Amino acid sequence: MSYEMNDLLELVFEEGASDLHIQVGKPPTLRLDGSMVSVEGPDLTPADTESLMQSITSDSYVQEAKTEGGADFGFAYMDKSRFRVSVLRAKGNYGMVLRQIPNEFFDLEDIGIPDKIKDLLYRPRGLVLVTGPTGSGKSTTLASMINYINQRRSGHIITIEDPIEYYHDHNKCIVTQREIGVDVPSFSEAIRRALRQDPDIILVGEMRDLETIEAAISAAETGHLVFGTLHTNGAAKTVDRIVDAFPANMREMIRTQLASSLVSVISQVLCKKEGGGRVAGLEIMVTTTSIAALIRDNKTYRLESDIQTGAKLGMFTMDTHLMSLYNRGLISAREAFEKSQSPEDMRKRLEDLGATVEQS
Repeated sequence: MSYEMNDLLELVFEEGASDLHIQVGKPPTLRLDGSMVSVEGPDLTPADTESLMQSITSDSYVQEAKTEGGADFGFAYMDKSRFRVSVLRAKGNYGMVLRQIPNEFFDLEDIGIPDKIKDLLYRPRGLVLVTGPTGSGKSTTLASMINYINQRRSGHIITIEDPIEYYHDHNKCIVTQREIGVDVPSFSEAIRRALRQDPDIILVGEMRDLETIEAAISAAETGHLVFGTLHTNGAAKTVDRIVDAFPANMREMIRTQLASSLVSVISQVLCKKEGGGRVAGLEIMVTTTSIAALIRDNKTYRLESDIQTGAKLGMFTMDTHLMSLYNRGLISAREAFEKSQSPEDMRKRLEDLGATVEQS
């Protein structure tokens, strides 16, 4: 029996899986609600994985995988779904991981973004960061925000992505989507060029190096609303990560720039939902005069207490939100404990409610 890529993609779509793993020595495997589930059938051979890889990979990406050890790209499966594909070599054989990107955008309420945060999407300038570990749904949240803006305010949106995941049609905005390695060589170069393309909103798919971070902050300061992502947990660590990316002699200046340009930090983790599915755990910080002063004065360790007292502005900590999800029966006590930022405090709060957190 040999596997056909179209059959596997159909299965991913039908089952609502987040990922498809193709590796030698195991049948094709889906990630369903966070768990790995193998397809019934024989283990994949090196010839199988190479054949499946070549069925969806262009010659240039096959060549890149051969010479560089891997290649990343996006592609559409009919009009049903899009996939972000990572081709890789392991022990000399080809493997692949395909992440499914749904065609529909989520409403911000469905993600759990409060109404107060929607107001920030009308800002003329500033930096909005969506942060969290890989696979936490950052791209989905950002795409939903861009879609919200596209439906409601006029302007020019430029997205810079690697690869392009969600496709945005022109609506009230003109949307220009640029892919790293296809349309432009790097994130930092794309931001610099974007400033000459009359943008109102710029989405930076990943702020992964000093030049990109610097260019994004500069764009936010000069009158653009900039969205970006970082692989950090929580507002304090996000600010520290940005500042620490710079040489010591520049950090004070960057803190000052961040204090004036940072609009909000939205941190998220994906939690297993009771009864199946996933739900986002969120932390939201909105920059106030007090928070700007803490950033400027290098007192990020005090940000959490400002977030805790900022509920009327739409702010809440990750642990507060996880408790809310638990109290609403959406996640288990174990999940709240594992995803919390202060596990021992969370354990105590859960035990005070009569919940037991078993050791895994």
